[in-house]
Amino acid sequence: MDEHTRDDSVGPPAGSPTGWDPDAEQWEHATLRRAVVHGVALYNDGAFHESHDCFEDEWFNYGRGTTESAFLHGMVQVAAGAYKHYDFENDDGMRSLFETALQYLRDVPRDYYGIDLLDVRTTVTNAIADPDALDGWIITLDGEAPEARDADYQYAERLG
Repeated sequence: MDEHTRDDSVGPPAGSPTGWDPDAEQWEHATLRRAVVHGVALYNDGAFHESHDCFEDEWFNYGRGTTESAFLHGMVQVAAGAYKHYDFENDDGMRSLFETALQYLRDVPRDYYGIDLLDVRTTVTNAIADPDALDGWIITLDGEAPEARDADYQYAERLG
């Protein structure tokens, strides 16, 4: 674990996704998990810009070519694509961002830090062909559909 991504306040997952070390009972990068928890909840609440910010801020902690960087960059693109679709009605922009997201997420394990990436990749692929595939879609984390709370918005606000 890199000390700059350590945060003992980040709790364990439900299950044992990639990124969680069950022997040490800690996340490889706890700050990455924290960003995921907040970013997913905000995405599910339609706060795409704030979700984007959660993933983007954490992305800067990792070097190019790492799985962490690819994952976070992909999730930045997913949130940005939804933002383009819903807030700007720009589906060409959404498609471009989603195509990039798929490139970044291609080799990331399907349960990375608790996100169901198979579902993310499938939905993003479907939305490229039919943007209505995003309607009602939520990102699952540890098999649940987290809803945003005040703490999620406060986390995103502190980033800016």
